[in-house]
Amino acid sequence: MRKKTLILASALFFAGMFSASAQTNPSGTLTYSLPQTVLTFEVDAVQESFYAGPYAKYAEKYLGVVARQQDDVKTYLSSVKMNVRTEADQTKRYTVTIPKDAADRFLSLTSQGLISASQGGVTQQCEWRFPAPTDADFSHKGISSAYTTTATSLTRGSSADSVFNRTSVSQNIVVTKSVDQKAKEAADMILSLRKTRVQIVTGDTDANYSGESMGAALAEIDRLESEYLTLFLGYSDYQHQTMNYDVVPVNNSRNNVFVAFRIADAQGLVAADDITGRPYFIDVVPEAIDDSGSVKAAKATKLDIHYMIPAVCTVKLSDGESIIFQTRVPIHQFGIENIIPVK
Repeated sequence: MRKKTLILASALFFAGMFSASAQTNPSGTLTYSLPQTVLTFEVDAVQESFYAGPYAKYAEKYLGVVARQQDDVKTYLSSVKMNVRTEADQTKRYTVTIPKDAADRFLSLTSQGLISASQGGVTQQCEWRFPAPTDADFSHKGISSAYTTTATSLTRGSSADSVFNRTSVSQNIVVTKSVDQKAKEAADMILSLRKTRVQIVTGDTDANYSGESMGAALAEIDRLESEYLTLFLGYSDYQHQTMNYDVVPVNNSRNNVFVAFRIADAQGLVAADDITGRPYFIDVVPEAIDDSGSVKAAKATKLDIHYMIPAVCTVKLSDGESIIFQTRVPIHQFGIENIIPVK
């Protein structure tokens, strides 16, 4: 029963393929396309929007750390995945006359009209992930102040021949604190919180902290310290972006380098032809193919089937300076087109 079902399904498949082409082709002929390889890149990027703190320029003076002082937007590559697909090459369409005794051989045609001489669909999947770039962070270290005071003596000249009588008058004047003073107070609060945390952990305090109370107290100190540090170090918002890019390599003996995608700091992932972004290149290096003994496509007749022998190629993805990844995949466009007789 199963064998009859398979035979019936195959017959229906072939009948559908033939009837579709019979609308435009003479009876007994079939039009098909050769395959071409498409490299599909699934790219993940992270965009960082940084906002500088109001006391950034005082971070080194009062905390001993260097802080970023300008707002900035940067986008960097997070991960990239490459899939290899096969689809119909509409520039290589052929019509073949099908003898009645050879009809069953065309059951191997795929739904796109591709001769199934090689595996179609996804043939290989490659994935690479990259850590986010980070710098050394010492902002949460240390409990001692980064500034100090020194004593100095001032000498004031006076006139021996003159006598001045002075009267002291007390007066309160309200003045606005400078940014420097505000930064100093925030730094003093950070250092005070750090000392308090050390005292709680070491037990050098009059209050008793244990169990959940100690954990809650330390968590609140950490929260307050992070809020005050934001005034110096600023903060960042992160957005994740994912886009797919298709690259159809074209065989060019002089230069087989193609732009896969681009990344712009402000816009994030952009199209491959958007020159505002930094380009990421695909370099395709095909290996040599021994085609001795094969029948060239130029000698084909209407009773011959065209097919492709794909070339195994080394594919490199780079940013123009360093290689991000390298792998080997078969690509039809870099191969050889041959023929095989229907009979």
